[in-house]
Amino acid sequence: MTNTQTTPATAADPSVAAGTAQFLTPVALGLQALAVNGKQAHWNVRGANFIAIHELLDTIVTHAQDGADAAAERIVALGLPIDARLGTIAEKTKATAVPAGFTQWQDEIRAVISDMDVVIADVQAAIDGLDEVDLASQDIALAIKESLEKDRWFLFAHLAE
Repeated sequence: MTNTQTTPATAADPSVAAGTAQFLTPVALGLQALAVNGKQAHWNVRGANFIAIHELLDTIVTHAQDGADAAAERIVALGLPIDARLGTIAEKTKATAVPAGFTQWQDEIRAVISDMDVVIADVQAAIDGLDEVDLASQDIALAIKESLEKDRWFLFAHLAE
């Protein structure tokens, strides 16, 4: 019989794992919420720019899911679990600005940008906090921020005059 470790070797310093989880958990949960609410916006956007916004929202949802996965997997790689069940996400994230029903494209964009801004603030807090905790985890937060800000810019460009 082989001796299998049940705790990852990288979990040797519990303070690093706990600090990383403290900063990356809100990021993972916020991105999961953004993915769900982005899909809601995708299904209900209306108006002249429908197809462009509809397709862009799919891209934003994919990027949000990828970022949530990266943040959550970093926490798990350090030896801690993450609770990203829907009830937890609903309890621990800010209410969405995305309406429940059909919405004109300009209003839908503003709502998604508002949701993105909340997540970007959590990502910035993670970047700032992880500077003293774990630079590898900070790199993950930096990559997530870069992706979010690019997607936000693409959405905002539809509103800019």
